[in-house]
Amino acid sequence: QVQLVESGGGLVQAGGSLRLSCAASARTFSSYPMGWFRQAPGKEREFVAAISRSGGNTYYADSVKGRFTISRDNAKNTVYLQMNSLKPEDTAVYYCAATRRVSSSSSPGSYDYWGQGTQVTVSS
Repeated sequence: QVQLVESGGGLVQAGGSLRLSCAASARTFSSYPMGWFRQAPGKEREFVAAISRSGGNTYYADSVKGRFTISRDNAKNTVYLQMNSLKPEDTAVYYCAATRRVSSSSSPGSYDYWGQGTQVTVSS
């Protein structure tokens, strides 16, 4: 079982930055590909970014490419999402997730463990 706890959300003006963190309880954190997803009110949960077990490979949704950066520190059991040039449409609850599969995925159904989410609100 893996427990995930997100932090770092908040209220920011458009054009600003936030850094989300996701701390994992797993002793074998480095064996889990990780992902970030978000869900806005009335919308389905959508893929934001994913990272391989070693951190050597990263993947992004087109809507955040060039603005967001996913990274991980396996020594600290933590995955990060650096969000720059934020837009009002980035407003959502952001979730981190871990998968037992070999590779990360953009599909929420591929992930086995989820955090409780952290709210990000971008004002115009």
